[in-house]
Amino acid sequence: MTPQPSRWSDLDRPPLRVSPLRTALIWPDGVWTRIDVTESTGSTNADLAAAASAGRAAPGSVLVAEEQTRGRGRLGRSWSAPARSGLFFSVLLAPERAGVPAHRLTWLPLLAGVAAATALSRVGGVDTALKWPNDLLVSVGGEERKLGGILAERVTGDDGAVVLGLGLNVSLRADELPVPTAGSLLLANAVTTDRDPLLRAVLRSLADWYRRWVEAAGDPAASGLDAAYAAGCATLGRTVRAELPGGGELRGEAVALDGDGRLVIESAGSRQPVAAADIIHLRAT
Repeated sequence: MTPQPSRWSDLDRPPLRVSPLRTALIWPDGVWTRIDVTESTGSTNADLAAAASAGRAAPGSVLVAEEQTRGRGRLGRSWSAPARSGLFFSVLLAPERAGVPAHRLTWLPLLAGVAAATALSRVGGVDTALKWPNDLLVSVGGEERKLGGILAERVTGDDGAVVLGLGLNVSLRADELPVPTAGSLLLANAVTTDRDPLLRAVLRSLADWYRRWVEAAGDPAASGLDAAYAAGCATLGRTVRAELPGGGELRGEAVALDGDGRLVIESAGSRQPVAAADIIHLRAT
């Protein structure tokens, strides 16, 4: 009998090698202090948060999964992807211990978006845009598609610690898309889908932006974060529908981000900041 192909045997999706990653990304006084790669898990965010709560993970820890079966997004949504088809990882940070006020932590997922978009555009050779508050977008066949998402969560029992998770579609093929609005670097004609240099680039960019932000005590203007996010944000200047938590919606033009990273929507002559919402980009009529 001919053996059935394993989900681990796709030659276009080689495994990540943890030793070279550690050599490239961990150094004295660097942001990253530990990097682990696991073959399969439910959620890297949940695993790293549990390890932090139990005292088994310190700030600077990075957990990468070759396969994530119960990945979590905003509003309790779940998603999964084929093994080794993307970058699924979480990092443990403690910005408050480094002097960042609690009210500025809302900028952390936006910082991750800027860092990831910058790295993927540079190494992958594709224009990567940001959709407020936590999505990355690419163009596939002239259509705006979701490349990945970001989720930041406080660690229970560890004041000041935050787990920041990223899920990015790299080599996902058209017949593997979970929804028609999803995309991948492969489908966006990236110059590479080698996850090793892509992961290195994203983690280096994330460390650079995190250092800059912490050194500015989380100030989005002094660190340049607000300007960088606005420059790469596909939501600003668009007509949007904001589906608000608990029901209700707000339609109008997304005109700015305020000092807390909230999206400011202009509707019926007034401006309203939105802290959390599902944002739908509407076509101009």
